[in-house]
Amino acid sequence: MPNTKSAIRRVRRVKKQTLTNRLRKSKYRSIIREINLLISAKKKKDAIKLLPKLNSQIMKIAKKKVIDKKTASRKISRITKKINKL
Repeated sequence: MPNTKSAIRRVRRVKKQTLTNRLRKSKYRSIIREINLLISAKKKKDAIKLLPKLNSQIMKIAKKKVIDKKTASRKISRITKKINKL
């Protein structure tokens, strides 16, 4: 248990941050899942339409440091390669 006032406030702040980070991560995972379904269904046009949304979502959470920048760029790169292979 936190003993000082600042530690108590920090615990409260971390709880809020954890919730927002979980929401951000789940949004980006759902978009990745959606685009992977389109790739497996061989729907290139729909996947290309969704790609800018994916890029912006991933870069937003990388900017907020929910995931690392290099992880974000790697994910974008791999998904783009998959779409181009179709």
